[in-house]
Amino acid sequence: MSVVILDFGSQFTRLIARRFRELGAYSVILPGTATLERIAQENPQGIVLSGGPSSVYDEAAPRPSAGVLDLPVPILGVCYGMQFLAQQAGGTVARAGRREYGKADLTRYGGQLFEGIAGEFVAWMSHSDSVTALPAGYEVVAETLDTPVTAIENSVTRRYGVQFHPEVVHTPKGGQLLANFLGICGITRDWNAEHIVEDLIDGVRAQVGDGRVLLAISGGVDSSTLGLLLARAVGEKLTAVFIDHGLLRLGEREQVEAALLPLGVNLITVDARAEFMGALTGVSDPEQKRKIIGREFIRAFEREARIHGPFDYLAQGTLYPDVIESAGGLHSEKSGAANIKSHHNVGGLPDDLAFKLVEPFRTLFKDEVREIARLLGLPEHIRMRHPFPGPGLAIRVIGAITEEKLDILRRVDDIFISGLREFGLYDGCSQALAVLTPIQSVGVMGDERTYSYTAALRAVTTDDFMTAEWARLPYEFLATMSNRIVNHVHEINRVVYDITGKPPATIEWE
Repeated sequence: MSVVILDFGSQFTRLIARRFRELGAYSVILPGTATLERIAQENPQGIVLSGGPSSVYDEAAPRPSAGVLDLPVPILGVCYGMQFLAQQAGGTVARAGRREYGKADLTRYGGQLFEGIAGEFVAWMSHSDSVTALPAGYEVVAETLDTPVTAIENSVTRRYGVQFHPEVVHTPKGGQLLANFLGICGITRDWNAEHIVEDLIDGVRAQVGDGRVLLAISGGVDSSTLGLLLARAVGEKLTAVFIDHGLLRLGEREQVEAALLPLGVNLITVDARAEFMGALTGVSDPEQKRKIIGREFIRAFEREARIHGPFDYLAQGTLYPDVIESAGGLHSEKSGAANIKSHHNVGGLPDDLAFKLVEPFRTLFKDEVREIARLLGLPEHIRMRHPFPGPGLAIRVIGAITEEKLDILRRVDDIFISGLREFGLYDGCSQALAVLTPIQSVGVMGDERTYSYTAALRAVTTDDFMTAEWARLPYEFLATMSNRIVNHVHEINRVVYDITGKPPATIEWE
């Protein structure tokens, strides 16, 4: 049994599936235009129509396949999904008199979706359209001051809609609402990490068969966990290759080898620094950087494949946030999902790729991978390591990359990350990083004028990496870091701290 989520382009669709999994219910995302036959393959006990950027009255607005709304299972519409349910049942949707974006208080709520919920209900809104005329058979079960029709339900047909997003953390009681929907669907809540591991191993074995697998490994939690999973799934048919592209942090190559070799991983280290740096010379556009790095990664693996192969598959630790930010994978062409930035393992792959891809984590979040890592026995210091992007320091040096700038950034980054560990702040951050900006400014050190670079520090807290808050690091710590960086990295004379959330910013600067 499952909940099928039909995706109409919302950047938060995957969060709905994640919330259901946290509640112990298996969920899967399909394109909003998935056929009835494809939906039936998932044996759905409930269906969710996601939000999206379109207006339901637009001629080109995405719509589910004919017959979906007639399926004999409960259906929940979220934002755009609610508006579509109302319109198709004979209601009216129009441009709202006042757009709601951000937190709003429900002035009243009730009905089956809100059963057992009491007290203040804060909802996160993001809409320009509203239901202005209710369809027959529906009743309004929640409202705000600015949106009289905030939630609707038809208890006879078991059709429900909410104008807000219950899946985001900004709707604190949204999880209770989604749990109520699972109860309406009659779904057994027994999905857990053990199920995920079993399914992933079975899926890899079914895909790979007798083929040999080449794994792109970095030493981070994603690729390390993938290495353990693939080793369990295909055994000796796996070869793990670590590419040193010259964009790693201080001492990282040695740390990767020291961490993985004792675990029995068949690890081959390749020094490709000259090739990567040559291809990146003079390139300042971040998208171009990512695509070049993706291309060079593949070329390096192709060379290793010729030496150690033949290989049939290339494995990657691609996660769902990578996919959704690149507007790829699960979204249909009509979903309207925006391409925020290309990831090296999603948007940068060449058309003439010589391998078939194996991406078992493509539908998982970071925290789900960490739980899988725990089950597979990955050491804690690797399992809880902060994410580090595949393009490495290339996207943390703003503008064109040089060996000198990389050296400066490595030293700044090492001071910052070491400081977080020293002060006991590392585990309280979800991700922390340093950025070398192209900004140079006047300073004074030892009565002498300086004209040096500005370094930016960034740390965030998040549950899912789809949204994030900037970490409220103590002023004393930030002052200490600034002092250490300026005193030990003489090319830096100014340090700033990034206090922007996601959205509107992304976690990385490029």
